[in-house]
Amino acid sequence: MAIHPTAVVDPSAKLGDVNVGAYSVIGPGVTLHDGVDIAHHVVIYGHTEIGENTSVHAFACIGGDPQDLKYKGETTSLIIGRNNIIREYVTLNRGTVQGGGVTRIGDDNLFMACTHVAHDCVIGDGCVFANSTALAGHVSVGDFAIFGGLSGVHQFCRVGRRAMVAAGAMAALDVPPFSIAQGDRARLFGLNIVGLKRAGYTSEQIAIMRRAWRELFSRSSPMAIAMGKVRETWGELPEALEMVDFIQGSRRGVCRAATSPDIGVE
Repeated sequence: MAIHPTAVVDPSAKLGDVNVGAYSVIGPGVTLHDGVDIAHHVVIYGHTEIGENTSVHAFACIGGDPQDLKYKGETTSLIIGRNNIIREYVTLNRGTVQGGGVTRIGDDNLFMACTHVAHDCVIGDGCVFANSTALAGHVSVGDFAIFGGLSGVHQFCRVGRRAMVAAGAMAALDVPPFSIAQGDRARLFGLNIVGLKRAGYTSEQIAIMRRAWRELFSRSSPMAIAMGKVRETWGELPEALEMVDFIQGSRRGVCRAATSPDIGVE
């Protein structure tokens, strides 16, 4: 363990075998597990837990109060998993009592410079957030989702597994799994084919997913009929059912396809 002499570490903080750089501040109630590397000029507020081998770069602000007018100083927390990379000027906020009290971040995520994750967000594993991505409160992100630079997600929206939110996109509705969303307000532009290939999906699997996606999002029939057809025709592929289940679980509604006038419920 190496703690720079200019760092300020609260006596109540629980530190494993970690590094803390110059002028960093580790507040009361913080827990840093083994292998955590804190650069210089980092601030980590209380009731934040950071998992093994996560690195936090200079000027990041982790575990700050939620930016929510309903927040009145209650004890809430931020839980960050293992092997995350948190770059310069990233802000990750704690939860609110109204949202369950916890902001949760999984393992193996990359948060590039100036990314913001607001209160009560839930983020899976293996996601990439390019520079200046902003998630509003209560956003849910599935595993291996990718966000382009300067993209944003409205509060209470969901972004599905292996979806891609393109650079500059503003997602005001849910982004289905395996899809590409771009524009303001974001619309769907097909499957994330490159991401699926990199993930090891076969050509046959991708072909089925493409047919199911087109039935759901490039359609003239009502969504209920399209979902029934996907279940009946391509239900042997779990990813096809995952798209249907995601749509059925939407509370805000789903992003429209670029070629479709009506998708989801708003």
